[in-house]
Amino acid sequence: MGISRKKFVILFFICGFAFLFVTTTLLGTTGPRGFPKAPDSVLTTGSDSPIAWKRAMSKIIVPIKIVLIGPLALPQINFLKDDPPPPFISIYLIFYWTILASILHHLLGKLKRS
Repeated sequence: MGISRKKFVILFFICGFAFLFVTTTLLGTTGPRGFPKAPDSVLTTGSDSPIAWKRAMSKIIVPIKIVLIGPLALPQINFLKDDPPPPFISIYLIFYWTILASILHHLLGKLKRS
C-alpha cells in the first residue's frame, strides 16, 4: 500500500471512533455519547425505536459494529454490563483496533502486490 502502517492505524482510529459516536448519536435515545447508556444496547442501538428509519439503519450497521467492537460484544465477556469508566473502553478499543488495522493493512498490501 502507498500509506504507512502508522498512518493507516491512526486513520482507522479516527474513523472507528467517529462511526461509533455518529451511530450512537443518531440512533440512540440517550443523546451523544461514545457508547449507549442503559436503555440502549451497544449492538442494537435504535432497533426498538418506533421510527422506521432508525430500525432499518440499526439492522444495516450491526455487522459493522460487531467487527468494530469485537470481543467486547461477546456475552461471555460482561465488560460493558459493569459500566466501566470511558478510559477503559477507549484503551480496549485502541488495543483491539491496532491489531485489526495492522492485519487489514497487511492483507490490503498483499492484495495490491499480487
